[in-house]
Amino acid sequence: MLIGILLLVIETACGLLTMMFLARFLMQWARVSFRNQLGQFVVATTDWAVRPMRRVLPGLFGLDLASLVPAWLTQILFAAIEITLQGLAGMGNPLGLVLGVVGLGLLAVFKLAIYLLMGVVLISAVLSWVNPYAPAAPVFFGLADPFLRPIRRVIPSVANVDLSPLVLILALQILLMVLASAAGGFVGLIVGR
Repeated sequence: MLIGILLLVIETACGLLTMMFLARFLMQWARVSFRNQLGQFVVATTDWAVRPMRRVLPGLFGLDLASLVPAWLTQILFAAIEITLQGLAGMGNPLGLVLGVVGLGLLAVFKLAIYLLMGVVLISAVLSWVNPYAPAAPVFFGLADPFLRPIRRVIPSVANVDLSPLVLILALQILLMVLASAAGGFVGLIVGR
């Protein structure tokens, strides 16, 4: 039970840090201003890792890899800690262990990115109904719009109700199911199956 509690605390801390790195990446990709309270919080929590990473890792096709790589490394670290605390580290071959941890870290980053996008879409949908002029509304609208715009082209509004957030969340739920099934392959590498 103590190991479970410790893993919960570590997973929460690593998950929040990864979310901040992913939020920074998403805000830069969507060209959303950091001159707001949310943007300043994201920069303050990630600058310690992103600035040094930018010196050695340039962007690629306009993507800020210096924000993505620390997110991945954080999840690799958590996967390694989890496997060690659960006693699975010595079960398989070393190469399988490394590949499994790296793969689980990558899947965890994808999973957290999907959760982040789902949260952004839900918040933007609620803000559009409740208070579209809230100070944080432009941030959430700017983050959600690149993902909702292609769906809006295909599925029109019904009685002035935008259904694109529902369609996107459904698609993201399906993607989460696919990622969950892929995680089993990496666990198999770790335990040597």
